[in-house]
Amino acid sequence: MEPVLDHRWDLTPKEAIALQKQLAGRVSLRKEFGRLRTVCGLDVSYDKTSDRFYAVAAVLSYPDLKIVEISQAAARSPFPYVPGLLSFREIPVAREALAGLQTLPDLLVCDGQGYAHPRRFGLACHLGVLYDRPSIGAAKSRLCGEFKEPKSEKGSWTWLLGDGEKIGQVVRTRTGVSPLFISPGHRVDFHTARKIVLSLCPKCRLPETTRLAHQEVNRLRREMNAR
Repeated sequence: MEPVLDHRWDLTPKEAIALQKQLAGRVSLRKEFGRLRTVCGLDVSYDKTSDRFYAVAAVLSYPDLKIVEISQAAARSPFPYVPGLLSFREIPVAREALAGLQTLPDLLVCDGQGYAHPRRFGLACHLGVLYDRPSIGAAKSRLCGEFKEPKSEKGSWTWLLGDGEKIGQVVRTRTGVSPLFISPGHRVDFHTARKIVLSLCPKCRLPETTRLAHQEVNRLRREMNAR
């Protein structure tokens, strides 16, 4: 799987912000896909004491959520930690994992933000635009915006608002547990993003795509550190 768009990655934070603003104009918040057969979860982990990053792309069949393919990668990422610029830190290694896939997934699900971002261009938007694939951000915590707590039952949700604009949905994916912050990345609308993520959470708070990718990337990191 290769990107259809690319850009320089050796950017300063100021240059990265300018690029986000430029690429945000390419984001589509409309549903632009048909039947889903495969869904790819992406997760990135790193060593806090170094610039080495690890990534896993886990492709599952849909809707039965069986493992189709797993690709992993490790690479260095010198980009600093800057809130709102996570994609510049994580995508270089995520691209390596995606490049190893033999399957072209119908949808990407990221453990991070999509449109629910100060410049409306989170990790899921960035990946979706680079690959021109439908993508969704399903984050465990809020980056920006205001919301009312949804009801405690699974499936309950409220809008996440940023400066009066609807930027995402706060969704209870399991009764009685903390909600996820779900937003479109690219070529997906808000309500479709919510429904798909809920379908990926049959038993757990996190989507199966994220849960599997997270398990695999942590295993990869431990194995490589033990060498």
